[in-house]
Amino acid sequence: MRVALFASCLVDQCWPSAGAGALAVLRRLGCEVSFDPRATCCGQPAYNAGHRGPARLQAQQWIASFERSGAEYAVLPSGSCTAMGHQFPRLFAAGDPWRARAEHFAECAHELCGFLVSVLAVDDVGASFHGTITWHDACHGLRELGLREEPRHLLKKVRGARFVELADADACCGFGGTFAVKHPELSVAIVDKKVEAIAASGVDAVVASDASCLMQIEGRLRRVGSPVRVVHVAELLGGTLADGARTSG
Repeated sequence: MRVALFASCLVDQCWPSAGAGALAVLRRLGCEVSFDPRATCCGQPAYNAGHRGPARLQAQQWIASFERSGAEYAVLPSGSCTAMGHQFPRLFAAGDPWRARAEHFAECAHELCGFLVSVLAVDDVGASFHGTITWHDACHGLRELGLREEPRHLLKKVRGARFVELADADACCGFGGTFAVKHPELSVAIVDKKVEAIAASGVDAVVASDASCLMQIEGRLRRVGSPVRVVHVAELLGGTLADGARTSG
């Protein structure tokens, strides 16, 4: 099976071990994986800010990259960017040749956990972790993609790990892209509730599928002196976690 890996901007620039983990687990499961560094941002920041022209250009870049790859699927270690990929058709008018191309991309685009469980029909990928883990439901993955059970199936099969359900796992972390910049006080108040839930769970690590959520949660955990590790699911499944801390670029 041929797969085109699309690493989000935050994975590429801030959490590269998640990209490496996604590559590792896909190859382990027999996928032929390609990666095009020319496919940069998915266009979501521009789209959410109402700048449809720039968002359209970035969507075209992703669509063209996918077409050049000859892959059957586009796989992303990000629910947020996957959700944006599903919005690509809305950027093009009916009758525009790009509309059909965008619809094809949207049909082929999958978040990593969803791809593993729903397309490859796998829940045990040979991952291991020593300790207690929990899961944070990122908003786009849960609400736009409908991914809830898929990551939990995968985490419950991680060797050496004990999965604990997080209280209010589906509550927002408070990042919300530019929301955290425009409304920092509200953003901190929201993430503090998430940090309190993590502390109450008694886990060794909190896992999620979006680097944006993890950066928000990790920043607050470190400020309050928490020892809880913050882990991207692709790192965990792919075995690219550094000892004692996440892998950094």
